[in-house]
Amino acid sequence: MSGSDDDDDVPTLSAHTLAALQQFYEETGTGPDHKAVPSDPFSVGALEEDWRMSQFWYSDETATRLAEEVVREAGEGGRIACVSAPSVYQKLKQGVVDGSERVTAIVFEFDRRFSTYREDFIYYDYNQPLSLPESVEPRSFDVVLADPPYLSEECLSKVSETIKYLSKGKVLLCTGAIMENLAKDLLDVKMCSFEPHHNRNLSNEFRCFVNYPSSLL
Repeated sequence: MSGSDDDDDVPTLSAHTLAALQQFYEETGTGPDHKAVPSDPFSVGALEEDWRMSQFWYSDETATRLAEEVVREAGEGGRIACVSAPSVYQKLKQGVVDGSERVTAIVFEFDRRFSTYREDFIYYDYNQPLSLPESVEPRSFDVVLADPPYLSEECLSKVSETIKYLSKGKVLLCTGAIMENLAKDLLDVKMCSFEPHHNRNLSNEFRCFVNYPSSLL
């Protein structure tokens, strides 16, 4: 992870803890303001992370590297699905990644704040992995980049259902290193040498996995 003191490390909260935290916020009226309107909606981190939804944004460098990867793999006129990975979608829309203007990116996200992206936003709840609009056809994305919100077998298994439905073949998965064996079993992916980083350090080692020949390997 990028250099910060250990005191700055952010823990990866369990689904149970996050649920309890959300209940506390609701009862006390505290927590992130979901109605805040960012001045630049496509900057990485334009919307504040919400721990209640296990949100931890990529660093700008990581978002750029992943955006470059999916643009290259999608090809001219390619379609990219960013599943629970809004940082990469935002980087693609900034117009700073070479070739990003020649691809189409869609963000699948539980957080409805991202509905400001209008037709590029599709509401997504991993608990209902195949509950998608009829307009989202099977195997309609050249590359699927997914970052499951929780480090659990249940979450990765359900997100994998979504990935398999959306993908024409190429999968880029970002999750904890501890999920390596399950990720391989579910999606036949290999761990990359490239190590993604977040704006805040996470307590768990985070890695990328792909099922195709990649420079990230």
